[in-house]
Amino acid sequence: MKITGVSGRMILDSRGVPTVEATVRTEKGAASAGVPAGTSTGRHEAKELRDGGDRWNGQGVRQAVSHVNVEISHALQGMDATDQAAIDAKLTELDKSKKPGLGANALLAVSVATFLAAARGKRKEPWQMLGGESPGASQRGPKGIPVPMLNLINGGAHAKNGLEIQEFMVVPLGFDTFSEALRAATETYHALGTILDERNLGTGVGLEGGFAPQVGNHHDALDLLVQAIERAKYRPGEQIGLALDVAATELYKEGAYKLAGQTMQSEQLAIEYESLLRQYPIVSIEDPFAEDDWDGWAAAPERVKTGRIADDLTVTDAKRIKRAAGSGATGVIIKPNQQGTLTAATAAVAAARAADLTVIASHRSGETTDHWIADLAVGWEAEYIKAGAPARGERVAKYDRLLAIEQEFGSQAVYRGPGLAAGKEAAPRGTDG
Repeated sequence: MKITGVSGRMILDSRGVPTVEATVRTEKGAASAGVPAGTSTGRHEAKELRDGGDRWNGQGVRQAVSHVNVEISHALQGMDATDQAAIDAKLTELDKSKKPGLGANALLAVSVATFLAAARGKRKEPWQMLGGESPGASQRGPKGIPVPMLNLINGGAHAKNGLEIQEFMVVPLGFDTFSEALRAATETYHALGTILDERNLGTGVGLEGGFAPQVGNHHDALDLLVQAIERAKYRPGEQIGLALDVAATELYKEGAYKLAGQTMQSEQLAIEYESLLRQYPIVSIEDPFAEDDWDGWAAAPERVKTGRIADDLTVTDAKRIKRAAGSGATGVIIKPNQQGTLTAATAAVAAARAADLTVIASHRSGETTDHWIADLAVGWEAEYIKAGAPARGERVAKYDRLLAIEQEFGSQAVYRGPGLAAGKEAAPRGTDG
């Protein structure tokens, strides 16, 4: 399936910030892909290419788009679109040959568009291109739908409301189907909105569609989530658990963590998490320590006895994931744009599987209405997916895609939630819970 053309253009992401969309044409059709971008990013991530200057507040992508239209288009002409590894190797080679590089945003747009074009040419769903056909697929059998981790309260870099912790999520584990789980989480979201309105706390939303209320601290936010679950007539900890993305790198300043008006070392921060676990049904904590605080991560299992999920620590890098597995992490976030190609992301999934780590496929705060991350989550057999709140088109698109896949699977669909709920196994697979 030869590539006959590659083209790029600028589009806007959900923050109103430019990003790159690429179209790959083959003898059997074409497909396009837009790429997301993060607001809170790790320093070990692959770097996007931004124009700088005054246009678009320095966030323009004219150079990245030009690289798609010139260097990448020329290099991929005539290559086999179904050979993802070769396509991505060529992209990586081109990126390394040019300083400061072509940009992870340019690379990923083409990498994903090629993947989608190959699926279209083969008349397959995108998830089918991964299931059983890549080293990232564990071939565990049933057609699984991941558990959604829905960010209902935004804080940190995602909302200007004074909350230091970045994401407060609900995790609908105790249901038999994805559609039932999504309904429960969405009803909880609306119940939360009602509570916030009743208390005049504000119902504006942050970058990921979750509410951004003016509350005092992270305890208040967690209390609100528990109350919303109960208002929606579900059982906290049994049917719906809680999860945090602390984004602790953002809290780490001058050799210490700053949280709730206190200055802490990693051990003191771990004690704070231990206290939260006693008070709330938290099933996982993402980025509990900073991206290079390996000592903090290694000591964490003594006190943080729930899912310890690495993102900034591992940045979808297979080598860092292998190290993290021996340093206290029990799961990893997979964000393809952290490495720039699907091949690299799939290698990261394979590394996580080899280390028996939970896999969580993830969106970014700056998203597009594309839903290819949902197909990747299914194809990789990810246990979880992060796609934000059940609000705003760029978030809902991912959940709607999973609903469609579940319907396509029919009676063969297996929701990853049952058996992981509190009281059966208190935390995601691979944890101490």
